[in-house]
Amino acid sequence: MAEPKENEFLDDIETAVAEEMADDLIDIEEEVATLDELDAVRAERDDMRDRWMRALADAENARKRADKARIDGENYGGSKLARDLLPVYDNMKRAIEAVGEEQREAAAALIEGVELTMRELVNVFSKHGITPVAPEVGDKFDPQLHQAMFEAPVPGTKAGDIIQVSAEGFMIHDRLLRPAQVGVSSTPA
Repeated sequence: MAEPKENEFLDDIETAVAEEMADDLIDIEEEVATLDELDAVRAERDDMRDRWMRALADAENARKRADKARIDGENYGGSKLARDLLPVYDNMKRAIEAVGEEQREAAAALIEGVELTMRELVNVFSKHGITPVAPEVGDKFDPQLHQAMFEAPVPGTKAGDIIQVSAEGFMIHDRLLRPAQVGVSSTPA
């Protein structure tokens, strides 16, 4: 009978060890599940951080685009009106240049009024960043600022030299509003 007790005792030990191992296995599985959950939470955190950083960068880019659009609107919003006023400037300039000495004496007040109006128009242009592009005869033709109205061979000039200025050009801040209209020499080198 002693033997069955010994076997029972061994069976009890085996059962206890098996139960303890099963409990340990459950604990290990729970720890592994917790680690998997922790890894999942870390991955989600990293994804959220990445999305937040991208959203922050997008917001900054949108702010910069809006600032640029606002500045462009301030600087160039009046371009169409300014372009429409340039023929008025041209006509007033031609009128002032066409006045002879006799006419100046006969209608001095009228001519002075036109000159004052012209000066005021130039001041308004200047106030809004509109500046003239006034090439001189003999300057080199620049296709970025000038528009060639004609070419002619003129002795004593080089090809590409400006030989006549038909109309001044204008810039609005750093953009060309209207190119200067010029005649260009085509004299071969």
